[in-house]
Amino acid sequence: MIVTARRAAGFCLLLLLALLGNATWVQAYRADTYDHMSGNRRPQIVRYQQPRGDILVADAPITGSPHTAESFDLAYGRSYTDGPLYAPVTGYASQLYGTSLLEGVEDDILAGTDPRLGAWPVITAVTRRRAAAGNVATTILPAAQQAAFNGLASTGNKGAVVALDPTTGAILALVSTPSYDPGAVAGANKGARAAWAALDGDPDRPMLNRALRETYPPGSTFKVVTAAAALASGTVADPDQPTTTPDPYPLPETHTLLGNEADGCRNASLRYALTVSCNTVFAKLGVDMGAEVMRRQATAFGFDDPKLRVPVAVTPSVFPKSPDRPQTALSSIGQFDTRATPLQMAMVAAGIANDGEVMRPYLVERLTRHDGSTVRGTERQSLARAVPAPVARRLQRMMQDVVTTGTGGNARIDGAIVGGKTGTAQHGEHNRAVPYAWFIAYAKPSPDAKPTVAVAVVVEDGAADRADITGGGLAAPIAKAVMTATLSR
Repeated sequence: MIVTARRAAGFCLLLLLALLGNATWVQAYRADTYDHMSGNRRPQIVRYQQPRGDILVADAPITGSPHTAESFDLAYGRSYTDGPLYAPVTGYASQLYGTSLLEGVEDDILAGTDPRLGAWPVITAVTRRRAAAGNVATTILPAAQQAAFNGLASTGNKGAVVALDPTTGAILALVSTPSYDPGAVAGANKGARAAWAALDGDPDRPMLNRALRETYPPGSTFKVVTAAAALASGTVADPDQPTTTPDPYPLPETHTLLGNEADGCRNASLRYALTVSCNTVFAKLGVDMGAEVMRRQATAFGFDDPKLRVPVAVTPSVFPKSPDRPQTALSSIGQFDTRATPLQMAMVAAGIANDGEVMRPYLVERLTRHDGSTVRGTERQSLARAVPAPVARRLQRMMQDVVTTGTGGNARIDGAIVGGKTGTAQHGEHNRAVPYAWFIAYAKPSPDAKPTVAVAVVVEDGAADRADITGGGLAAPIAKAVMTATLSR
């Protein structure tokens, strides 16, 4: 009898140990797998059992978490103030379709699952206990954001605007049009499903963040990068001396002649070539320097960086990997396979304005707990030194000439120092599509002041007359409005 009891007890002990082992395995190693299994609604139910944290602009919330009667399980929904205006910043938090942009990358803070939100982070991480949701404070300047949004909307075309503080890298405006209201897809009802289907099937792709996730041929705005390479490499010692450039310029090893829209480009100086945007001078400079020099200069401004985060992931801008000589000529004027996001071209303008130092762009100023105490702040970081300071200052003066006497006159601001560069990027089969209009610029209140803002604007083709699609005509006024709003703060 005693032996039988002992055997039964031992067997029970083994069962208990097996149970504990399996529970530990599930809790410690398999929990994440079960959390993400299709059909498991528990994570969604837990996520929306408490109000979600807010995304802040100028310390004011642009999101909300109203209690909803739509579903007993999903107690709190998501709402957005000025949803289309800030959608390229916030993204969406949907009970059906997940999260995107800041709602996605800062989800742990907003959902209250980040261990740093608790009083004892290590214990919170082990117990996986949810804290009160935290908030995400952005760097966006409302006046600049509104000016960029209104400017793009006035064109009636698709496009994007990015404005940066050149000295810190803080993103002051981030706009993409057409936009959408993320509140329309936040719920779990039929209306949310219909809205998602409409947005997903829209050929204009309103949920695409064109400022961060779309690359365009940068056109003549890329000539600023080529000019930087020419000055930094010593290929051009004096920007006011004539170059030896024919007009038209025969692309090497081809019978193709590259011409200009502007007059006076034959043997033009680098300064004049940038002011009136001579294709021939910059194409020849690119060939003279070679593809590798051009690549290094582009990389120094941030091109070809697959790891750039703001903290939202950014699609890499690219300079062609192994272009031949005629391709190098076209790449050096922002054509062929050179592609750039609006953020990247804003970084180019910001780097020049900041005496050659490119700051790492960022969109989140700080993460906070529910009581407002800081979880993590963002410190400014240098991304790269693109060009030496003397070279950057020469480029600043050349870009100012573009605005005062060249193609960028529509960006002139009374009482402020403005430097810029226009761009009209050809694309499509045989370059017959309506071109993209570009403008990059920087501004500061006085000659000796630090730069206040750098901005990049791109306006896609659309219903506008082809003759009106120019960087100076369409994009420069938008940049001016954004810079004016920033200088007035």
